[in-house]
Amino acid sequence: MIVLEDVTKTFAGRPAVVNVSLTVAPGTTHVLLGSSGSGKSTILRLVLGLLAPDRGRIVVDGIPVTPAARRELARRVGYVVQEGALYPHLTAAENALLPARAQRWPLARARARLEALATLVGLDPAGLARYPAELSGGQRQRVGLMRALMLDPPVLLLDEPFSALDPITRADLQGELLRIFQELRKTVLLVTHDIREAFLFGTTITLLHEGRVVQHGAFADLARRPADPFVARFLRAQAPPPAMTAQL
Repeated sequence: MIVLEDVTKTFAGRPAVVNVSLTVAPGTTHVLLGSSGSGKSTILRLVLGLLAPDRGRIVVDGIPVTPAARRELARRVGYVVQEGALYPHLTAAENALLPARAQRWPLARARARLEALATLVGLDPAGLARYPAELSGGQRQRVGLMRALMLDPPVLLLDEPFSALDPITRADLQGELLRIFQELRKTVLLVTHDIREAFLFGTTITLLHEGRVVQHGAFADLARRPADPFVARFLRAQAPPPAMTAQL
């Protein structure tokens, strides 16, 4: 479970997150939806303990997020960013194994986990031996997901994981990731600006605007019962034009 209670964060006096409260239930996927600058990624960094809130409280898997808890949180939280954020001088396998090495796992245990995760995400042995520059965008993202899952954490955070991918690769990886979420039943907090992704993944969606929560709920709640004019405007902005819909 992830809980934020009345969390506020400012940078140089400018509010980035304002009085945000939300709960991500165990085994569900919660989507943070909003435009650039709405506070989505700041919330992820606050949950990770990379930033400290000016006010409020954050609890992850029963642990209050404090500087002293950062090491324990690293074992309980996996983090996926755009294109995997892989180290270019390490192979895909070496990148994925970094958390296991940091925890000093025996080599046999780490290798067995690597093989299981490669099967889970659909990365072949040849891909594991390549360096990031030799991998496609989708393959790099798979490696980043493997690294995030290496320690089998109960909580998974993803920050715009598909934004750097072409449309076909994005759709393929979305389908695979949805399958993985359903299979593993992790507690997932996913950041996106894309309404389609929010619809696909979100058990619950939180729409943010200028650091504030505009509405919580299922996609149907936002679409049929918008709590604010901004909700309807945001959804309309990503709808295909009628002329395009007529051609499909």
